[in-house]
Amino acid sequence: MVQLDFYGTLVAASLVLLLGRGLSRRVGFLRTYNIPEPVAGGLVVAVSLLALRVFADFNLSFDTSLQTPLMLAFFATIGLNADVASLKKGGRMLSIFLLVVLGLLVVQNALGVSLAMMLGLDPLMGLLAGSITLSGGHGTGAAWSSVFTEQYGVASASELAMASATFGLVLGGVLGGPVAKYLLKRVDTPGVSGELPSTPKGFEQPNRRRMITPGTFIETLALIAISLLAGNSLSEWLKGTAFELPTFVCVLFVGVVLRNGLAALGAHKVFEHEVSVLGNVSLSLFLAIALMSLKLWDLAALALPIFILLTAQAVLMAMFAMFITFRVMGRNYDAVVLATGHCGFGLGATPTAIANMQAVTQRFGPSHIAFLVVPMVGAFFIDIANAIVIKLYLALPLLTGAV
Repeated sequence: MVQLDFYGTLVAASLVLLLGRGLSRRVGFLRTYNIPEPVAGGLVVAVSLLALRVFADFNLSFDTSLQTPLMLAFFATIGLNADVASLKKGGRMLSIFLLVVLGLLVVQNALGVSLAMMLGLDPLMGLLAGSITLSGGHGTGAAWSSVFTEQYGVASASELAMASATFGLVLGGVLGGPVAKYLLKRVDTPGVSGELPSTPKGFEQPNRRRMITPGTFIETLALIAISLLAGNSLSEWLKGTAFELPTFVCVLFVGVVLRNGLAALGAHKVFEHEVSVLGNVSLSLFLAIALMSLKLWDLAALALPIFILLTAQAVLMAMFAMFITFRVMGRNYDAVVLATGHCGFGLGATPTAIANMQAVTQRFGPSHIAFLVVPMVGAFFIDIANAIVIKLYLALPLLTGAV
């Protein structure tokens, strides 16, 4: 067993990103199917570590203490880039997309429960391998698995939740690209339609050059730090109340209030390009650490019925994105980017959704509405909507009565 410390992990994450960039440039498949660079590099390392574990009995572990701060910093930058005036403009699209997301939550759980019963499993295990872990992620999975164990007596609920969330994180980063490739054939894109693409904003084109000075960098870093401090404090204050929210949602909320409050007072105008640079750095490092530290042997140990269930969920996500999300959201280039992002947080997490969308917009042009809508729905509304849907399913006698 080799344990990398904080510094070794940071070096490894940086090398993973460089590896992913090199692979994306040289491997046509990754470029053609718009696989995000952190996903490409991270999965290569995760698979290599799995092979070393199996064939050479060699284990390498990482210090993941930096992972949570990086994720929170990313959500802080999402909030700091959220202009209330722009949110009002995207209100109708945001509402429609939220309804689409709600539809997926319902269908994910319906498929999970139905397949679990067909495979002879506890139907509550199908719920755990549904929207709880796929649209909810590791945090939601951990919270609900303890409820399922304590209140409903579901054995190994925690292990199933973590394995399902990990499976979703991997597939969420892999499926978005092929879905985008399929849909891009059906629309005109800003980069190839003959029209001049609009100026990219925020996170749309992460490799675009941006002017930054030490003074503005420190100002932006201070805003992010304030968002982290206040967001963590708000999360602690709400803990145990009816308004309890995940920490990253509180951090994002503080970022929104900070950006728009300072603008209303005329005290400070957020430098969006700089915020997006720091956000992209945080996002890339977070994904690199998350993916390179995946314990793929936990997925390999999944029982066949659970593996079948999760594979069916991945197919459902791809079909839903292509035939529901894309069509409902307008059948245009923006709808393609929204569908790609939906694959990311419908199976994995909001950072995966952003990485999926960046892989498309970096090549084919910006999509302002997608980068406005997906982070807000994926961070703010998904957890609330998911909790409501889960509780409605738990009210069904078919589930609780079958335990």
